[in-house]
Amino acid sequence: MNTRRSLHSSALLLLASTLFLFVSDARAQNSSASANTNRTKQAETYPIDLPMVLRLANAQNLDVQIARQRLAEAKATYEGAVLQFFPWLSPGVTYRRHENLIQDVAGNMFNVNKELYAPGLTLTAQVDVGDALYKSLAARQSLRAAGQGVEAQRQDSILAAIQGYFDLAKAQAEVGVATEARRISKDLEQQLGHAVAAGIAYKGDELRVRVQTGQTELALRRVMEEQRIAAVRLADVLHLDSAVELLAKETELVPLALVATNAALSPLVEQALAKRPELRQSQALLSAATSAKQGAVYGPLIPSLGGQAFIGGLGGGRDNTSGVFGESEDYSAFLSWRVGPGGLFDFSRTHLAKSRLETVRLSNEKLHDSVTSEVVANVTRFRSLADQLATTKRNLETAIDAQKLAEQRKEFAVGAVLEDIQTQQDLTRARNDFVTIVAEYNKVQYALQRAIGNSLVEAESPRH
Repeated sequence: MNTRRSLHSSALLLLASTLFLFVSDARAQNSSASANTNRTKQAETYPIDLPMVLRLANAQNLDVQIARQRLAEAKATYEGAVLQFFPWLSPGVTYRRHENLIQDVAGNMFNVNKELYAPGLTLTAQVDVGDALYKSLAARQSLRAAGQGVEAQRQDSILAAIQGYFDLAKAQAEVGVATEARRISKDLEQQLGHAVAAGIAYKGDELRVRVQTGQTELALRRVMEEQRIAAVRLADVLHLDSAVELLAKETELVPLALVATNAALSPLVEQALAKRPELRQSQALLSAATSAKQGAVYGPLIPSLGGQAFIGGLGGGRDNTSGVFGESEDYSAFLSWRVGPGGLFDFSRTHLAKSRLETVRLSNEKLHDSVTSEVVANVTRFRSLADQLATTKRNLETAIDAQKLAEQRKEFAVGAVLEDIQTQQDLTRARNDFVTIVAEYNKVQYALQRAIGNSLVEAESPRH
């Protein structure tokens, strides 16, 4: 019996030890998994500031990289156009054999078996001077246009990144405003709950505040969604992994001062027309189209030049004998004009070139009008937002004072629940308005800098 009890106790002890080890291992695994999850969560967020956004947009934006490849393509096209002026070499061996009947210059027919071979080097030069000249001029202007296109795309991508960053900062600020509004509403709901339980407050007031709390929770969820979407859009512009959530390092939006509010409109328009890379690109394209038109009109008048030189050896003979082999040189040159399609009297080619030139000219004028309109619109919006910023700032200060007064009235039990809810809503609305106006105010200043042709990478960010 004692032996059986001893075995039973040993079995229980062994089972308990096994369970202990299993639980310890499970806890260790859970702890490790929890630590990995925390590390993953930490790795899924990445703080970013405006200088970093500028660097990434300049280096990683896909549209900028595509524009750079177009520049490389235009450079290769120009090099190919220049190479048309140079001759080419054709090293090789020519072998020819004839058997049986052949006719001589007098018309007699007779049997001949013969062969010929000529190893050597052929140097050939054939240049359609007019076509090659005007094509090289047009290709050089297209290369210049592609270079300006890279700069224009770079500035557009940087502006999109800046605007995306301020959208993200605004969304984060709105999350903070919504969080604070929810906290205030929950505190008021808790206080009213205690007062109702004590019989000194009206149950309807508690329900009204509970509804208000629910509305603040909905508002918080919406702005959290907007923040995540803003982070995704910014990551897309910067060519980053969208799964990594970007967070703006600036926890508080403040108005910047990049442009003087009293800046005159006319000098800004003149600066834009002088500095915008799109206008320089359009002017280069206009020059390229002009060269193409001149090539269609005057190019066929210029003759094509060509020449060929063969330096090598010549051998052969009758039947299967090698015959005589020795040095051989041949030289030829020609001067010609082309008449018809692609040459003289090809009026369709001329009409096409003139039409393309007119299209480019009209597009250039349209771009001038568009740049002017862009500057005027951004200046108008900048001045309007400056006025709105001052008004919103005063409204925010008033809402803060009203909220403080409502809290004081509540402390002395003379305030109403509806009054507290209303002042809270006014304060939340004023904070959101201020955040939105500041973000738009900062964005429009960078947009105006872009519109007048200033480099966004070099733009400073002084604060009020």
